Amino acid sequence: MSNIEIRQLEICNKYGVKFEPSALDLKIGISLDIKEKSKSEPINALRHPITSDTTGWYIWAGEYSDDENFFQPLHVAHLEKWCPLIFPYLGLPVASRVLIAENGNYVDVWEDLSLLDV
Repeated sequence: MSNIEIRQLEICNKYGVKFEPSALDLKIGISLDIKEKSKSEPINALRHPITSDTTGWYIWAGEYSDDENFFQPLHVAHLEKWCPLIFPYLGLPVASRVLIAENGNYVDVWEDLSLLDV
């Protein structure tokens, strides 16, 4: 088990949820402006059901947009360069939501069963 998987497992244990790893070769949806905005605005993430080539994770900072180009695909392997604060939370199960603010000093994790209805 890699160091990041160990950290993800620790996060899952902390919140009392099942560990569902995000394989490095699968994709997430990410807002392209997250590198800049994550330095000053809260990071949001939610996990829909896993598909054949995606983890189900969608990640953005600041305000959400319904624009069809708001999320772009990115392989999990590249996420640590884009938004390292969220990386340890990618082992949380489907129907998870995460809010990280104040440069990681505030974290909220909760279950949102509505994410199962896609």
